[in-house]
Amino acid sequence: MLVTVRLFAMLRERAGTDSLELELADGSTATDAIDAVAERHDLGEVLERLPLAVAVNREYAERSQPLGEGDEVALIPPVSGGAKEVAAIHVRVTGEPLAVASLSADVGRPGAGAIVTFQGTTRGVERLEYEAYTEMAEGRIAAILAEVAERHGLEAIAAEHRVGTVPLGEPSVVVAVSAAHRGEAFAAAREAIDRIKTEAPIWKKEVEASGEGEWVEGTSPPGAQPS
Repeated sequence: MLVTVRLFAMLRERAGTDSLELELADGSTATDAIDAVAERHDLGEVLERLPLAVAVNREYAERSQPLGEGDEVALIPPVSGGAKEVAAIHVRVTGEPLAVASLSADVGRPGAGAIVTFQGTTRGVERLEYEAYTEMAEGRIAAILAEVAERHGLEAIAAEHRVGTVPLGEPSVVVAVSAAHRGEAFAAAREAIDRIKTEAPIWKKEVEASGEGEWVEGTSPPGAQPS
């Protein structure tokens, strides 16, 4: 059976890729997928020393969980290092309105001395129309947040991006972070939103009251080549 393995942060850098396709025997478990990754990309030493979490089809799972054809296994390393607890990460790309207060509350932690929330809202036009390669966008945003959390020593970080129609004044993207100190919180929120806007496969069309619209040209994605 064929399964996909997603890699993030230091695992992605060491392997040189964020996604692997593995051919496994029927009845294989998440542990078998981890062993195959370790052998294929010489990640044995890293995988042995890291207290990895495992997710199957975007839900946390035990390593003993059996896998099926087409399953996605994510290897989730700790992002803050040392004896500190791993920062909590939440990502969602959705067609529903975004709940800013709820997302801010979700990143609250006993060790957080600062919580910073950023929201990008529709301005200057009647509405925005967003389209996303949802599965890839969520994976890319998760990797961005993991790297940001590690770099700034965060307690928790969350990001949600809306797709479809976003009316004037409503948020299309929200980033919320918590950290021990405000400097780290502000810097992390800024880095996260800047990278999401340039790296996640999400496209925006500005639509006027007349109904006329135009796609906004943004930054070329990493690795893009001129046609």
